[in-house]
Amino acid sequence: MKKKLLGVLVCATMIMSLAAGCGSSASQESSDSGSSAEPAASADAPAETGDSEETAQLLTGGSSNIIYCITPSTSNVYFKTVQDICTKYGEELGYEVKCFSHDDDASAQSDLFDQAIADDAAFIVCDNAGADASIEAIQRAADASIPTFLVDREINETGVAAAQIVADNAQGAAAIAEAWVEAMEYEGQYAELLGLESDTNCQVRSENFHSVIDQYEDMEMVAQQSASWDQTEAYEKTESILQANPDIKGIICGNDTMACGAAAACQDAGREDILIIGVDGSDDAAALIKEGRMVGTALQQIAYITQLAVEEGDAYIKGTAPEEEKQLIECIAITSENVDNLSAFVYTE
Repeated sequence: MKKKLLGVLVCATMIMSLAAGCGSSASQESSDSGSSAEPAASADAPAETGDSEETAQLLTGGSSNIIYCITPSTSNVYFKTVQDICTKYGEELGYEVKCFSHDDDASAQSDLFDQAIADDAAFIVCDNAGADASIEAIQRAADASIPTFLVDREINETGVAAAQIVADNAQGAAAIAEAWVEAMEYEGQYAELLGLESDTNCQVRSENFHSVIDQYEDMEMVAQQSASWDQTEAYEKTESILQANPDIKGIICGNDTMACGAAAACQDAGREDILIIGVDGSDDAAALIKEGRMVGTALQQIAYITQLAVEEGDAYIKGTAPEEEKQLIECIAITSENVDNLSAFVYTE
């Protein structure tokens, strides 16, 4: 039976606890109260909540009033948004926010964590450089009593980070794949551009694209290559794929940056008929959807996710831990039907 994507997913503010290996939760961009909280508590300050065993075990944070925000390169607007939102809400809460990029280099990330420790950071917000490679640095910060709040990307360990707040990539990839197979009319050759294969998000998105696509026996994947989340690499890989597969109808991409590269290559090759999807919800993807050069994208509510990390970090060092370490935020499938509601990674009705 043909499946159709619901027109506009309802975006509700809710964070549900993540049971092992499954589950999704709904959320929406929360309103800005405009108020400013007290500065971060010092390492010597007592917790402000009750005397529960959980509260007693909380990390105190460094003695400074500094938040470290560490992300991949801000040449990608998605990661620039993480830094911008962290700065905005951190400063509103009375912190100094220092932003750095690790460029997906775990060694550079490790050095930045050491810098945060030396700076006695209150807490760290991090979009990490590898699900396994990041664990040691996060643990080192915890050993210095500095909690880390992960956004966007998980690590393959629990009990190390104070929180792991991520988009529900499984739900989002499946939702936009539904729209794409419908546009493909449930048949035809297609290619897939993968992100960094060491990144958990790469694996989850690809698996859930295929959880939908592989139900249709007339869909044929003729190429699958990594473009490492990069637009230029995606352009080059798409050029080669188009030359080798002239009958191709569609391309599924693990993020919007690669989707934009693929769309540019298709345009230069005179193949604007190729049906392309991505994941992120960037303004660049929104523009291509409006132009008819992309079918859609799955919006990861990274602005809200980052705001939540800052607010939870502030609450944590004042004595209140998140109810759950792992938190899933629902994605929103963006197509031509609802793209006008998207701006700067924020969806509004």
